[in-house]
Amino acid sequence: MFLEKIKKQLSENQSLFIGEETAFRSAVMIPLVQVDEDWHILFEVRSATMRKQPGDISFPGGRIDPTDPTPWAAALRETHEELGVDSKTVKLVEPLSPYVASPTFVVYPFVAVIDYDEIIHNYNTEEVEEVFTIPVNWLLNYKPDRHEVLVESKPSPDFPFEKIVNGTDYQWRNLSVEQWFFDYGQYTIWGLTAKILKHFIEIIK
Repeated sequence: MFLEKIKKQLSENQSLFIGEETAFRSAVMIPLVQVDEDWHILFEVRSATMRKQPGDISFPGGRIDPTDPTPWAAALRETHEELGVDSKTVKLVEPLSPYVASPTFVVYPFVAVIDYDEIIHNYNTEEVEEVFTIPVNWLLNYKPDRHEVLVESKPSPDFPFEKIVNGTDYQWRNLSVEQWFFDYGQYTIWGLTAKILKHFIEIIK
């Protein structure tokens, strides 16, 4: 009985990763649009008045609120708020694998089809400076630049060194984080958006 109970609990209550329940969770949409009968991906340029990441290029999306029943519902809500798109007209193609940026931050991406004409007339200028698109065929043939960011591990001042082997001489492992850059005309896509974009493009290749 004991093992059966544990098995049942494990099969029903497993999260995506340890810490998912308390992590900062957000959802983004990769909007596929048709421009002159060709498929493009749409991007936002965040308004310069935004408190976080002003002027950055991103996909529509944002934090998953407690009132959002699912990550997909959050992606729809955020896309409506930013691009003015009626959620009923958005067609889900497929979710991508979640991007676990760290144990405290996870992003749930969704690929979906959106009506481009609906966007260019309705996007929220308080949050979005402008929108632009890049042809999917161009992205399939583009090789993004790769650079690294070194992240140093630095314990807090009250870290209990006396509890670990080697104490203050413990050899902390620093991290190297990949950063990808897509340059398209006057636009540069990098950071989290570039990582998700690169993942998507590699899959459909």
